[in-house]
Amino acid sequence: MAKQLMNDLGFNSRAIHAGYQPDSETGALVPDICQNASFSFDNANDAADKFALKKAGFSYSRLTNPTVAALESKIADLEGGAGATCTSSGLASHQLLLFSILNSGDEFVASSKLYGGTLNQFKNSFSRSFGWRCHFVEPENTDNFKRAITEKTKAIFVESLSNPTGVIVDIEAIARIAEEAKIPLIVDNTIATPYLCRPFEWGASVVTHSTTKYLNGHANSMGGVVVDSGKFDWSATDKFPALSQPDESYHGLNFHKDFKEMALTAYMHAVGLRDLGACQQPLNAFLTLTGIETLGLRMDKHSSNALEVAEFLEQHPDVSWVTYSGLGSSPYKPLVDKYMSGKASGVFTFGVKGGFDAALKTVSNVTLFSHVANIGDTRSLIIHPASTTHSQLTDTQKEMANVMPEGLRVSIGIEDAKDLIADLNQAIAAASA
Repeated sequence: MAKQLMNDLGFNSRAIHAGYQPDSETGALVPDICQNASFSFDNANDAADKFALKKAGFSYSRLTNPTVAALESKIADLEGGAGATCTSSGLASHQLLLFSILNSGDEFVASSKLYGGTLNQFKNSFSRSFGWRCHFVEPENTDNFKRAITEKTKAIFVESLSNPTGVIVDIEAIARIAEEAKIPLIVDNTIATPYLCRPFEWGASVVTHSTTKYLNGHANSMGGVVVDSGKFDWSATDKFPALSQPDESYHGLNFHKDFKEMALTAYMHAVGLRDLGACQQPLNAFLTLTGIETLGLRMDKHSSNALEVAEFLEQHPDVSWVTYSGLGSSPYKPLVDKYMSGKASGVFTFGVKGGFDAALKTVSNVTLFSHVANIGDTRSLIIHPASTTHSQLTDTQKEMANVMPEGLRVSIGIEDAKDLIADLNQAIAAASA
């Protein structure tokens, strides 16, 4: 379908049609699962040109794969980006991206309200293995990001809607700070998805996702993605030599000069996936392509269900607090209206009276909710973050991330809301008893 025509389509139409044209030979409407490790070349020159990046095409699935490429194209279209690079998981997308723009000894600034796995990755693993230092700041005050920037700072990282506490950051204000410092603003848009929030429209430079979550939507495949807006000037300063200086491994090729708005995407495929190897598998890409076709429909239902459940919990006598940012009482409701058209996705936390033990008993007594460490499924999910997803953090770090002993994280699915409310009601009653 012509690009201009695709741009004129609405979100749900593009979720179905973007990124793939019916096969010219067979007419197949659905992308094939291209389960190939390697691809044949026309001749020796064809092979040499593809490996030298002089010619586009497929050579080896660690670098590029037709099924994965279709997913990359679809996600880039939905986010409004220039290009995308899929990875084996959401955390792998962080590694691939920062590998492309940071050197050992460099620093970046991140919101302290992040998924526990991301917090641990940024604080411990990246500093130990790569020499990248992360400065965490409270995101509610955007001036904190500006104060944390040093000469060594190369990026700012936030979640558009934080996991698990539902903090929504002021993307536009933080983007201005990043622009002033001539560094990219990276937004993890996993929970909001491009259906609810489009960070590039508010000044973000790069978007990441765990495609495992809402993009896939059915808990049947792992993956991540980095989407580049194509608008950041990697050559404006000397901060990003991998993209703005000649690359020795490609005989002096300059990624920003030669690939322009596709510089980051080209580098992540040609160097990042080549050297780190965290590529997404074709079957996972195929399953996520299928899931994305219903993304808009699902996000509407996730959001409406979550609001109904949160309103019930907010009035429950045995619930002490609810963090759902879509509630009228939430301090983040104005930002939900600004960035997400009033819909706040399906993930939030709530605290049960009785503390740690009551929280564990509530989890143990649900019947319709599934007790698993995931979010974004069609099914409703529940977990106790303090003892699971955020258990590797110190008590101070848990407090910074708003992970409380009595807190439970729910990912509200697309079942009937009345059934979800009834299940939580009986589980809380059993815990209180």
